[in-house]
Amino acid sequence: MKKLLLFTLALAIVWSCSTSRQMEKAVSIGNYDHAINDAIGKLRVNKDKRGKSDIILMLQEAYTKANARDLDNINYLKQDKNPENFIKIYDLYVSLDNRQERVKPLLPLYVDGQEVRLDMKDYTSTMIAAKDKASEVLYGNATALLKSKTSNKLDYRFAYDQLRDIEDINPNYKDVRNLMEEAHQKGTDFVLVEMINDTQKVIPQRLEDDLLNFSTYGLNNLWAVYHNNPVKDVNYNYNMRVNLRQINTSPEQVKERQIIKEKQIVDGKKLLLDERGNQVKDSLGNAIEVDNLKTVRCEFYEFTQFKAVQVTGNVEYYNLNTKQLADAFPVNSEFVFEHIYADVRGDRRALETTLLPFLQQRAVPFPTEEQMIYDSGENLKIQLKNIMNSYSLNEQY
Repeated sequence: MKKLLLFTLALAIVWSCSTSRQMEKAVSIGNYDHAINDAIGKLRVNKDKRGKSDIILMLQEAYTKANARDLDNINYLKQDKNPENFIKIYDLYVSLDNRQERVKPLLPLYVDGQEVRLDMKDYTSTMIAAKDKASEVLYGNATALLKSKTSNKLDYRFAYDQLRDIEDINPNYKDVRNLMEEAHQKGTDFVLVEMINDTQKVIPQRLEDDLLNFSTYGLNNLWAVYHNNPVKDVNYNYNMRVNLRQINTSPEQVKERQIIKEKQIVDGKKLLLDERGNQVKDSLGNAIEVDNLKTVRCEFYEFTQFKAVQVTGNVEYYNLNTKQLADAFPVNSEFVFEHIYADVRGDRRALETTLLPFLQQRAVPFPTEEQMIYDSGENLKIQLKNIMNSYSLNEQY
């Protein structure tokens, strides 16, 4: 028991020293908030223990240096007198306030009976002033871009971002929400989508309907809206063409494979005989029986039905303002039909259990080419979704 207590104490001391060294390293490289968070975690329990003194002093140092750095940055940004700095100033005041709110629950803190002072201030008025000034500057920038006759879609998107910053720090400020809707409408690209069949084969109508049903795509592109039918009074910026160029279908195939299996199995019991053919008995005079081993053989005939279809094409974006091809992406989808069934000749007990399910299967009709083309559409939809979500329509601006 004494050894266990000594080991536990030694482990606690090593752990405490390791934590102190980590905090000291964080402070030395200017990662003050990381050190503060570590200290808060260690001081939540038994903060008055003698071994916590070093952590308390480290917290004081990190806290003081972090506040000094933020205040120095605020003073610099104010002296710079750049209106764009007010949002940064507000963020720094929020950081100062959040930092002291995290530390407050630990107070008071003592080392050797002396209270360790951590400077606390009321940042409410300065935060409100910075928030209002930041909102005013961002609002002015955004409204100027929305009113300008020379603004393009990227300008409207920048205005939207500035209005969203206002909404984050100062919800429902003036008419920001209405202006966000206006900026989003003006900054959005509208894309008219059409499918072109150059395969010389009939594309199932339901496949075309599925590919152009964008409500099932789960698109998350904030600045692009796709329509498969033109909408009145919408000025389309792009035409996206889903051009299917080739459909290759393999012939229907049935491949046969023969597997011969042999296995030694237990087939009942038999009397144990000695070398002279006499029965072997146990100590009570009873005849001894042993497993009767038998070699069984089975011929396993495996049949694989196979048919595949491959659909290839590309997705082309045409800029309707410049009448030029903006970009193109290849698409390629394959659907494979494969069905395995089997028959046997001989003793099934020779087969592994993995082969037995195939004996319950029988040949099935091959799917039609039309059905397989349709089945390939699920993978095409995934590719189209990835293209539509990731492609940026900003090149013209």
